[in-house]
Amino acid sequence: MPYIQLNNNLPGITGLLENRPDTAEPIRQLTQILLRGPHTLTELERELIATIVSYRNGCRFCTAAHGATVKALGGNDELLNAVFRDADSAPVSDKMKALLNIAGKVQQLGKEVKPADIERAKAAGATDKEIHDTVLIAALFCLYNRYVDGLGTYCPEDPVYFEKLANRLVSVGYVRAPHAIMANGESMHK
Repeated sequence: MPYIQLNNNLPGITGLLENRPDTAEPIRQLTQILLRGPHTLTELERELIATIVSYRNGCRFCTAAHGATVKALGGNDELLNAVFRDADSAPVSDKMKALLNIAGKVQQLGKEVKPADIERAKAAGATDKEIHDTVLIAALFCLYNRYVDGLGTYCPEDPVYFEKLANRLVSVGYVRAPHAIMANGESMHK
């Protein structure tokens, strides 16, 4: 049960966004640009950044949702577990290792990112845009994690819920589909 009265019964960030469509719209648009827009990082790589930040913040809903999305984009549990355990030894490129390192530092505190972290990423082939967007994705997911957990939203236990959500995020993205909520308050995209 969330800490405040919402106008729907939806779990996690979905319920919060549906509760405040005026604030949800710019949040969704920014997320769509960062995670689904044209980019030199793949959608899986960008979702991996979101997932590691959510995992390190202890946000169960966002970790489950974006972990399921990583898997829907071709990743697997082994990849996720390796990244959670130690990104520097995970089966990802050196560039992704450096970007995940930056994301992890942003998750702790933005000032933890040092010039050496940026140089490591550039030496591994990361562009300024990739570094910029890694920092922005990490910061955005810190906001999401705190939003979801700070208002005590419901987190489903059934992994099938997150598989369905992940399929929607892969096929539709982060923008709200017209008439996304049915009359009974349930999501058409569950």
